Amino acid sequence: MRAEYREEPCRNALNRVRGMPFAWSLNPYMGCAHRCTFCYVRAFEARADRPSGERYGASIRVKTNVADVLRRELARPSWHREIVAVGAATDPYQPADGRYRLTRTCIEAFAEAASPFSIITRGPLIVRDVDVLVEAARRARVSVTFSVPTLDHEIWRRTEPGTAPPRQRLRALSRLVEAGIDAGVGMAPLLPGLSDRPELLADVVREARAAGATAIWANLLYLRPGTREHFLAALGRDWPELLPHYERMYARGAYLPRSETDPTRARVRALARENGVRDRRRTRLEPPALAEQLQIAAM
Repeated sequence: MRAEYREEPCRNALNRVRGMPFAWSLNPYMGCAHRCTFCYVRAFEARADRPSGERYGASIRVKTNVADVLRRELARPSWHREIVAVGAATDPYQPADGRYRLTRTCIEAFAEAASPFSIITRGPLIVRDVDVLVEAARRARVSVTFSVPTLDHEIWRRTEPGTAPPRQRLRALSRLVEAGIDAGVGMAPLLPGLSDRPELLADVVREARAAGATAIWANLLYLRPGTREHFLAALGRDWPELLPHYERMYARGAYLPRSETDPTRARVRALARENGVRDRRRTRLEPPALAEQLQIAAM
């Protein structure tokens, strides 16, 4: 599917977020060419009466002035340098950023303001911006999470059709870690009966650690109305034997009960410990040596 790009200025760059581990988010784009079948943003698009099914990702809004707006917001006396999550609703390193470079200019704005941020992405394009990430890390806390739910080729191909292969993401992670950037792996969303299989979990953890990941965490699939319909239709097409199981599991709501999620998360934590990696959200790891030097230089 070929995406259409709509160049539209924005009034606000930073978005207040509630009910999440972070208080602020930034999305240089709206809409995502990755078109993951499980993307929770489909639900918001459906609610806004925008394409959320097979046409999701066909139209990308490009916030052409987002970096300038961000600079003004970060310069306000009321801004207390809280951590901003970049890419919470749409991947900041989807293909459009190769042309528009909005994510790079936003990183430059964070660096100028010495304001901390985190990035979550499936896009290896991030290696283009190693230089500005290093500069930002000299001035404030910076972390990057690569979303890698699985290394299985068939699961990846069918559920993340517009993304780069998972091992390309791990190679990008390695490049960032070598430069001293705190970069980890988020195994999310894990799909029950597919990517949560023990041998597949072990593969991701092992290769993430080999790439130098400073942290690993996991979350299972979240299915709210608007996303649910599209995902279940794709599941019925690709793995019809699993469809009745999913319909039962998610009959009561978007979240699986802890009795379903806790064992998988515990398994990932155990695998991470065995490989010398921990969940960044639980225990902060010592950063790589170069990152320590950057922190000292910033004092």
